Amino acid sequence: MTDLWRQDAGALAAMIAAKEVSSVEVVQAHLDRIDAVNPDLNAVTRVLVDEALAGAAVADRAVAAGDPLGRLHGVPFTVKQNIDQVGCSTNWGLPALADSSPPLDSPVVERMRAAGGIAIARTNCPDMALRVHTDSGLFGLTRNPWNLDRTTGGSSGGEGAALAVGMSPIGLGNDIGGSLRNPATCCGIASLKPSHGRVPGCTMIPGADGPASFQLMPVEGPMARRMADVRLGLEVLAGRHPRDPYSVPAPLESPPPEGRRLRVVALPEPPGGPTDGRVADRVRAAAGALSQAGYELVDEMPPRFEEAIDVWTQFIVADIRMLQPQIGPLMSDDANRFLGTILDGSPVLDLAGYTQVLMARQSIMREWSAWFTGVDLLLTPTWTQLPFEHGWDAATDEQAMATLTMMRCVMHANVLGLPSACVPAGIVDGLPVGVLLTADRFADDKAMAAAEAVETVLGLDTPIDPVRAPSPVS
Repeated sequence: MTDLWRQDAGALAAMIAAKEVSSVEVVQAHLDRIDAVNPDLNAVTRVLVDEALAGAAVADRAVAAGDPLGRLHGVPFTVKQNIDQVGCSTNWGLPALADSSPPLDSPVVERMRAAGGIAIARTNCPDMALRVHTDSGLFGLTRNPWNLDRTTGGSSGGEGAALAVGMSPIGLGNDIGGSLRNPATCCGIASLKPSHGRVPGCTMIPGADGPASFQLMPVEGPMARRMADVRLGLEVLAGRHPRDPYSVPAPLESPPPEGRRLRVVALPEPPGGPTDGRVADRVRAAAGALSQAGYELVDEMPPRFEEAIDVWTQFIVADIRMLQPQIGPLMSDDANRFLGTILDGSPVLDLAGYTQVLMARQSIMREWSAWFTGVDLLLTPTWTQLPFEHGWDAATDEQAMATLTMMRCVMHANVLGLPSACVPAGIVDGLPVGVLLTADRFADDKAMAAAEAVETVLGLDTPIDPVRAPSPVS
């Protein structure tokens, strides 16, 4: 039998239900894989050996008894360390929160467990999840398995690396500025930033309630190696939850367009900054894959593309600036250096300015909603450059601002509440390159289906072994 850690989550669930393999065997295979490869990567920060094996034994007894089984019965999953999980600290990568203890599971952990999933490990994130490079003051640097000298992205970088090498078949992350999708492009895996309200979120530490941008832009979501598992994860996680007042019971299928094919706008070189030509070529290849799959490519620029980037930046920076006196003293020097540059490079808003940002956000949301009546999907790079070397983002003020420019395509989904799927579209100089498929709000199914069409043609053979002798990227 193929190594169990190479199997996808859906396949493992089917094998366990059919009694082809036990949950204990599956969990033990992933624990062994963590032991084998995590020392190279530092993706996993805590391994839940006893709890996971005990849960697997319970799962096997349920199978033997013929009990009803959930969609992920007996399947291990990993959890980003800024998501509440009882028995683990919600530490956000900070030494100051190393001993925190949440009273309840986050709704997404609760639902993974209800589906039969078994939490196996916690994964690394940068300080306060406010950086797109995963290097935490508490646990240190996470390395990219494709090239150990390169970033995993962030802030769900531990999840991205763990999934890429088979330490986990499916995991939980979150996303306020690409944090589910940045690691996906860097690590060669798949993810979905769901529509705002689709998946409930409630993290009690450091507090369940935050400023407006932290209410209206972040989402919890699934990460996996294949879009089929991402879809499975969304089906498990989605739906109204009483602890999240923004969550809604939206149907998982959106209506098809009437009398026409699904239309895709491709932006290989999106406005707002430079794009590496090799990355643009991967977007063109993804557009070709979609055309072959029956999608219609149309040339129509989305409205106010660059203004939406500015609104995302001003919105989140205003709220981070308000929080900075509290969070700054808890963060590492590199994290503060990166964050300080972003704050210094952004205008200080008074109440009138902040109100104008909220008004602009709603206006752009309305215009994109109208645009999506004639177009179904927007195809862009995830990052417009290849994954950078460790620490590059915080080394100079210019590089910190260039990091924001490089990740500009992820911002629209957050500020406008849209679903956005990331999927690999090939390799450039040994590094994976992912593309984004962004759709209208609650058309998550269309984003995932288009991403799966790209994956069918351009997807990567994962999991991989860490590349221990990285070669320079030109």
